[in-house]
Amino acid sequence: MKKRLLLMLFALPLMAGAVTLPDSASTATGSNTNSNKTIPNYTNALSLQLEAGTQGVGGDLRFGLSQRLSARLGANFAPINTSNNLSFSGFTTDYTADVKFSNVHLLLDLVPFKRIRGFRLVTGAAYLYQASGAVTLSPTGNYTFGNYKVTGADIGTLNMQVDWKGVAPYFGLGLFRGFPSHFFNFNLDLGTYYLTSPKTHIVGTNLLADNNSLEPQFNENLKDYRWMPVLQLNFNFRIK
Repeated sequence: MKKRLLLMLFALPLMAGAVTLPDSASTATGSNTNSNKTIPNYTNALSLQLEAGTQGVGGDLRFGLSQRLSARLGANFAPINTSNNLSFSGFTTDYTADVKFSNVHLLLDLVPFKRIRGFRLVTGAAYLYQASGAVTLSPTGNYTFGNYKVTGADIGTLNMQVDWKGVAPYFGLGLFRGFPSHFFNFNLDLGTYYLTSPKTHIVGTNLLADNNSLEPQFNENLKDYRWMPVLQLNFNFRIK
């Protein structure tokens, strides 16, 4: 199943590039000028791109630097907040999770194959001015430990935070044309950011205060979590 999925993904840009083949064939006997019409030149082209995916929602301005190279400058935002109640082994707690990922980025798109315009190599970097996640646990209920009875408020709260703020390089692939032939098209981005090494922080109160000492181990456990995958659908509107 995985092999079939990979084949389908790599086939998409080939199909996109093949759309112009009938026009190419019809002008094959013409002059070089006519045959080149099937390979659009997007130098100085400008488009607005709206996007949604694993890094949230955002937008880019894309500018054509040459026939096969373009640049895009944009930003993405992904605020997530959720809360619920957990129960396990007779213990209950409320929890809240707060995730904030926001970045500004500058990317370059290169079309490596002249006649396959729907396949692009993408590289660049982003500055993640927000790149954090926090979970807070607040025990509820009443508990008995030996001869002692305590409430959730007596136990306290536990807050765990992780932060990847900083500059992150990006590597990926672009599928389908970067610029619309006319007014509108869509394309895909598949890639990853390589984040800075995470910084962690643990704060406990009352009976959970000793958990602060677990911070070095928490940081060690998360040190290799630095890859942020990107799967993004882009909607492009040609400006010029």
